[in-house]
Amino acid sequence: MKTFPVDFEGQSIRRLYDEATDTWWFSVVDVVQVLTQQPDDLTARKYWNQLKRRLAAEGSQLVTSCHQLKLRAADGKQRLTDCATARTLLRLVQSVPSPKAEPIKLWLAKVGYERMQEIADPAQALDRARQTWQQQGRSDKWIQQRMTGQETRNKLTDYWSGHGVEKGREFAILTNLIHQAWSGLSVAEHKEVKGLSSHNLRDHMSEAELIFTALAELSTRQIAERRNATGMAENKGAAQAGGGIARQARQQLESQTGKPVVTAANYLPPGTPPPAKLDAPVAKPRRIKKP
Repeated sequence: MKTFPVDFEGQSIRRLYDEATDTWWFSVVDVVQVLTQQPDDLTARKYWNQLKRRLAAEGSQLVTSCHQLKLRAADGKQRLTDCATARTLLRLVQSVPSPKAEPIKLWLAKVGYERMQEIADPAQALDRARQTWQQQGRSDKWIQQRMTGQETRNKLTDYWSGHGVEKGREFAILTNLIHQAWSGLSVAEHKEVKGLSSHNLRDHMSEAELIFTALAELSTRQIAERRNATGMAENKGAAQAGGGIARQARQQLESQTGKPVVTAANYLPPGTPPPAKLDAPVAKPRRIKKP
C-alpha cells in the first residue's frame, strides 16, 4: 500500500491506497477530528473510542468494517490506526452530528476520483496542489518554493529507496535527523511550536523554513551520493552532515538579521486555536549554539 496524505480545509487526513484492490483506506480518527472540530487528535481519538463502543453495543457492522493499518503518527513513527474505506466512512459520518458532515461526504467522493486521474496523469497532482494552496491564500512565491522543495525531497527518498533504506519508519528516522540537525527541533517539536497536530508541517512553513529544509535535504543527498551511502548507518551520517550544512547557513543568516528562522507562524484557517505565541519567533532552537 502507498501513503497519500490529503488536505481537507487545512486539516491533513492520512490515507492509504491499496493498488491490488484499487481501494482507498482513510484514517478514521483524522476524519472524526474534522467532523467534531477537535483541536487535537488525542481528543478525537477518545471520541472515536466512545463511538466505537456505542456502535458495537447497537450491533452496527461499521466497527468490524474498519481495519488497523500502519500510518505515520505525529512523532514520525508508524503506528496501527483504525482505517476505513470511503463507503464505510460515508455511513460513519451519519453517526456524528456535525456541520462538516455534508462537505466531507462530497470530499470523500471527490478525492477517490481525483486520485485515479492523478495516477493516469501525474501532472494533475501538481496542478491540484497548486490550486489548493492558492485557495488557501499562499503566495505564488511560497507555492513555487513548496513545489521545488518537494522535488528535492523526492530525489532524496528515491536515493534512499535504492540504497538499503526502508520506506516508512526508516525514512521517518532519517527525515527527523535532518530536520533536527538544521533547525534544532525534531519534526514533532516543530509542529508543537506551530500548534499543529496531524497537519503536514511543510504546508505550514514560512518561505525561509522551506528553503532551509530543502537545503538540508539537497546537501544530504549529494553527500550520500559522494559517499555512496548504503543502509541506515551510513545514511544517518549523511543526514547529520547535510543537516549540519543547513544549520550553519541558518546560524549565519540569523546572526546577520537578528531574526530566528524557525517561528510559530502557521497557515491554519481562521478560528483555529493558535499556539501560545503565534507569530512570535521561537527564541532559539535547542541544542544549537550561535557561532
